[in-house]
Amino acid sequence: MENKIFVQRETFKKNGKEFYTYFIKGQVRGREVRVAVMPPDFGGYTVLDIVFDGANQAELVVSPYEMTDAKGKVLRGVTYGVRSCDEDGEIYECKIKPVRTSDKDMLSMILR
Repeated sequence: MENKIFVQRETFKKNGKEFYTYFIKGQVRGREVRVAVMPPDFGGYTVLDIVFDGANQAELVVSPYEMTDAKGKVLRGVTYGVRSCDEDGEIYECKIKPVRTSDKDMLSMILR
C-alpha cells in the first residue's frame, strides 16, 4: 500500500458512560465515506485502548492470506489490523474487522 491509511477513533456517550467508536475515512468516486470497524470480540476493545495509547489514530494494516481447503480449493482474502509503535520501537497491534457488510464493501473500495 503506497499511502498509509489510518483507523481513527472518537468518543460518544451512552447511558452516561463514555465509549470509543472506531472508523476509517476515505474517498470513493469523490464521495467522503466512513467505514465502521471493531475488534473481533468484546475483549478486543481493551487491546485497542492499548494500541491507541491515548492517540486518536493508528495505522491500518492489511495482511493478505491464502489457504487450501480439504478439497484442494484455494481461498484468498485479507485480514485487517491496527498498529502503533511506542518511543522504544515496540509495536502494538490488534485485529479489527468491518462492522457491517456495507463497511466491508466500502473498505475494499478505499483500498483499490
